[in-house]
Amino acid sequence: MGITTYRRATQISFILLIFLMPVFDILRYDASARELIIFGHVWGLGLKEGFYADRSLAGSLHIASRIFLKAILPWLVVLAIFPLLGFLTGRLFCGWLCPEGTLFELSDFLTLKLLGRRSIYGKRPNDPGKAPERAVRFAYGGLALASAVVLPVLGGIALTGYFVAPRTIWHQLLTGDLTPGVKAGIIGVSLYMLTTSIFIRHNLCKFVCAAGLMQMLFGWISPISLRLKMDTARADECTNCKGCDRVCFMNVTPRKNKRDVSCVNCGACLAACHKELGKGKGLFHFSAGEPASSAEQRCGAGQRDPIKNTLATPAS
Repeated sequence: MGITTYRRATQISFILLIFLMPVFDILRYDASARELIIFGHVWGLGLKEGFYADRSLAGSLHIASRIFLKAILPWLVVLAIFPLLGFLTGRLFCGWLCPEGTLFELSDFLTLKLLGRRSIYGKRPNDPGKAPERAVRFAYGGLALASAVVLPVLGGIALTGYFVAPRTIWHQLLTGDLTPGVKAGIIGVSLYMLTTSIFIRHNLCKFVCAAGLMQMLFGWISPISLRLKMDTARADECTNCKGCDRVCFMNVTPRKNKRDVSCVNCGACLAACHKELGKGKGLFHFSAGEPASSAEQRCGAGQRDPIKNTLATPAS
């Protein structure tokens, strides 16, 4: 199996995890009882009413320690997840797990099949040059319409389940008697997913998403973060097919071989290069803080840059 197949498997698996966590009480907040449930147990401070009546120093220290251990420390751990991921893996989470990123990729794919470009606003340099046939547009038009209705509603149901018990939501849906809170949750999430997937897409990943921005920042400053890199010593083997450019939904130019903060380490350019040059012969590879190649050192010393020459070579 290729890297794209593995990536699709991780994306689908993570989406299933997001859907199933509230169903099995792995993580959800019960809005009616005002209780946080983690792995089937209510997560509380562990303080009974009697502790608050104890005004001694020992009682105060006990309350303070419980608040720190059960409330403050867990949030610090949660907030540290994405900076740590960014420092170690760059934006790998964005490219391999993020449900929003998966939805935006699907939107790009469907728009490409309908309009011959990824964006609804116009053609970009890395879009394929061939317009789709009418039969293809008709078939994918039906799929796009179904996706625009089904996926946002399913997302709304799943995310509302983090605040209202999923069995309660499905019971209300089957009976048609929805409470205002359930209605607001499903409609709100559905409209958000529909709007972002049509009009915003990966611009949200680049400029708005807090998790993506934290990974971007810490991945940029990290000397050891994972990133995709081109083997500049073999740059003359590049056929200038521009396949790596066309598959990049983040509009990165992989052959520049610079650490682009928008790169999500999806490996699409790696797969495209293997397809062009042959399995195992591609010019891209994942790098985790490895030193610059001898070719890069030569370029830094003022010698000829093989990448620029390759990029300037007309396609054969």
